[in-house]
Amino acid sequence: MKAKDRNWDKNRDILESIPNPSNDAYEIKMSIPELTFEGVRSQPDFAKLYITFYPGDKVIELKSLKEYFFAFRSQIYSYERIINVIYDDMMAVYEPVRLRLVMTCNPRGGIASKLTVDSDWAVRGGEDKFKDWIGQKDEW
Repeated sequence: MKAKDRNWDKNRDILESIPNPSNDAYEIKMSIPELTFEGVRSQPDFAKLYITFYPGDKVIELKSLKEYFFAFRSQIYSYERIINVIYDDMMAVYEPVRLRLVMTCNPRGGIASKLTVDSDWAVRGGEDKFKDWIGQKDEW
């Protein structure tokens, strides 16, 4: 199967939501300390994923999120693809006010990588209204 023929959202149906119990604004932060996927066949990659989530009408049902991430263990993704697949799936299922993902990948070939995507960025269709990341120390 060629990469362009792959069903990138095949895990999306695993994700479930529950109604947001509050109409007030609040932030949910989650850490996935060991996201495992295959960079190439039979060679696992490991990453830490940090999620910043501002809920709209729905919040994340955590058991389904765990099962969703577990599904990636036997699937082949590049770093750049997996963060965008996770972003697209979470945006489609949860429709948050804001979603920010930061993924730090364990070194491969002596090179570590960090990827970030934020629904607030104008290039992602956002309004650039949340500036909480500006001026923060960029730690990994």
